[in-house]
Amino acid sequence: MKPLLIRCSAIGKLMTEPKTKAEGPLSVGAKTHIRNLAAQEIFGVEFEVSSKEMEKGNLVEPDGIALLNRVRGLSLVKNTERKSNAWISGEADLFDAASRRGHDLKCPWSVASFPITRVDCEDKLYEWQMRGYMWLWDADEWAVNYALISTPEHLIRFEPASMHFVDHIPEHLRLTTWTVTRDPVKEAAMVEKIKAAREYYAEVLAEFTTTHPASFKRELLAA
Repeated sequence: MKPLLIRCSAIGKLMTEPKTKAEGPLSVGAKTHIRNLAAQEIFGVEFEVSSKEMEKGNLVEPDGIALLNRVRGLSLVKNTERKSNAWISGEADLFDAASRRGHDLKCPWSVASFPITRVDCEDKLYEWQMRGYMWLWDADEWAVNYALISTPEHLIRFEPASMHFVDHIPEHLRLTTWTVTRDPVKEAAMVEKIKAAREYYAEVLAEFTTTHPASFKRELLAA
């Protein structure tokens, strides 16, 4: 079996600290995530999550990139390369090799969910995701860019149109950026958590094998 690689988008789930020493190096939430990964491996099914927010993000991503480029004076293009090292894997949104700076793009669902200040942007899960990208792309900084784009009409349904149609708002007011700076100490902390995650992952797979023996099926058929 290949070593478990943690996706950048999931690193933050491992980095939450346990509430008690009895939990060991991994929190309850981290262990839950690892058991989900084990289930996906056992049954060969990837647990995909979908929502109207995610659907909008996928549909308007090109418009969000265009807005980011215009407002920040950039010429970024969508990245399609997935990278991995011995510990993590990820497919970043945007990367500028010349400046060694990456960009993540997020298109909020509506005006109500658009962060208007940097404090509103800060999120531990996203921070660890960006740290993963910096590690994989050897970047110095990674910016999280929130671009407010009009929602496709067929997704809005019963919500007020004024919360979703935003083209009349000046573009520079529809982009909020939060930047994460690379930190080798935190990358080392990621390695330690992933080591613990791999140990627990192996334990879960072993327990599944023990509690679902082929002999149990034969006993049922013989009964």
